[in-house]
Amino acid sequence: MTGRPQIDRRALFASGAAAALLVATGVSVQASPQRGGRLRAALSGAAREHVFDSRQDHGLFMNVAMVGTVFDTLTEIAADGTLRGELATQWTGSSDARSWVLELRAGVTFHNAQDFGPADVMASFDLHRDTLLADVTQVLQVGDNRVRVELSEGDPDFPYRLSDPRLVIYPADHMEAAMRDGIGTGLYRVHKFQPGRQLLAHRVEMHYKDGLSGWFDEVELVALSADAVRAEALRDKYVDVADLTHIADLGDATNITMLPEEHFMNTAVDRCIALPSQIGRRWPLDNLRAAERWWMA
Repeated sequence: MTGRPQIDRRALFASGAAAALLVATGVSVQASPQRGGRLRAALSGAAREHVFDSRQDHGLFMNVAMVGTVFDTLTEIAADGTLRGELATQWTGSSDARSWVLELRAGVTFHNAQDFGPADVMASFDLHRDTLLADVTQVLQVGDNRVRVELSEGDPDFPYRLSDPRLVIYPADHMEAAMRDGIGTGLYRVHKFQPGRQLLAHRVEMHYKDGLSGWFDEVELVALSADAVRAEALRDKYVDVADLTHIADLGDATNITMLPEEHFMNTAVDRCIALPSQIGRRWPLDNLRAAERWWMA
């Protein structure tokens, strides 16, 4: 992400106050998604040295593996473009926007059964204090499920910044293992991970997003560097989704949906996959959260 995004600040503060009441997906209530099946995606941008370290300059493969799959962030950009709570349920800023109190979601556990809490936020923030969070001067625990973040200067967009895909939350006491093996609070637990090649993840039972998102039983990501090979895998139904920028290699595309639109595409999806009524355009693959938001048709 380069530069600071422009947003409707009134909408930002309003969504902060109501975040606990909003679903995290943007899925239309008329869509009636169903649980089951495996999402298979062929993606570019993988490398053998890539692990679940948010400080690395990841390509698309690891971004999709991390955000909305294995890990959560504190806030997220929903498919309709609004800011919503994820591991943070509310946020309140001081009048000068230099001090922010974040209410953290209670009852969340990491995939290693460790409870999520303020220490995990503080440790995860520390990873980016020289880069993304260079203006953060202090992070303090101010309650069982509450932290206060002090900034060097006011930033009304701070809650929006917390949705950055690089600001995933790790377990403070198992940081090294979490970065190596993928231990998060996301909807999917890592079952098999081969850096630069494949991720297979299984749906977590009893997740805080149950009934709202996470419709696939399994998610499989396969790294394929060549556009033509990803297109062939999709065309021959070895995968359901591929990141592509043109349709030339797809042949008969009658059963393929191009996202966000045919003449400005970044993703091709087989119509065996059902899509929400709104698709996020901020990042490829529905704001990188296809595993969370889509389902089997």
